[in-house]
Amino acid sequence: MKKIGVLLSGCGVYDGAEIQEAVFTLLALEELRVEAVCIGIDKNQYHVINHTNGEVMPESRNMLVEAARITRGKITPIDQIEPKDIDALIIPGGFGSAKNLTTWAFNGPDSNILPEVKLLLVNLINIGKPICALCVSPVVVAKALEGSSIRANLTIGSTQGSSEYDIAGFKAGLEATGAATTNKTIEEIQIDKMNRIVSAPCYMMEANLSELRNNIRMAIEATLNLID
Repeated sequence: MKKIGVLLSGCGVYDGAEIQEAVFTLLALEELRVEAVCIGIDKNQYHVINHTNGEVMPESRNMLVEAARITRGKITPIDQIEPKDIDALIIPGGFGSAKNLTTWAFNGPDSNILPEVKLLLVNLINIGKPICALCVSPVVVAKALEGSSIRANLTIGSTQGSSEYDIAGFKAGLEATGAATTNKTIEEIQIDKMNRIVSAPCYMMEANLSELRNNIRMAIEATLNLID
């Protein structure tokens, strides 16, 4: 049975992994009869957000511990994962990708990426194992590959559709790191066959649950098709 890593940046859209995207990812993997290997990072997240009002709370939370809420406790620290352990990697969205895995939310294309995240992504790509970046997570891929000879072709949504985010600004930021970008709606995904990278807009665009689930399912099917 194929094993697919799912990298989670915490638990909660505004300060960690987007829960609905994470759960639909796990559901799609189960439906496609592959094993999910959930991966977390044993470090504190940038901050904690009260999801009822958007205010910062005076406390700290650990990404690994928080992500375990989504996975019912079954999660592996990233430093215990090697590329040989998984056949592909999926990164659900949520602000955790731009606050915890990288600092994109604060520094845009000049942001930093956690070294352990960069190492895993680069090593997977170097041995030809696919990566699937959902929602805002293409920024993680872009930062991991910045300065390399690999020019990933990514989507983070479409400037032609409805979104609460600055899609044009995100596209410009991704291109500043050396990536190429393509407009895709919630009904579409981007497949970079050369580099074996799949990306999907998910909640970067306005979407209901059915649209979100379908977008994630499409992306995961495409990712599995890229596995040798």
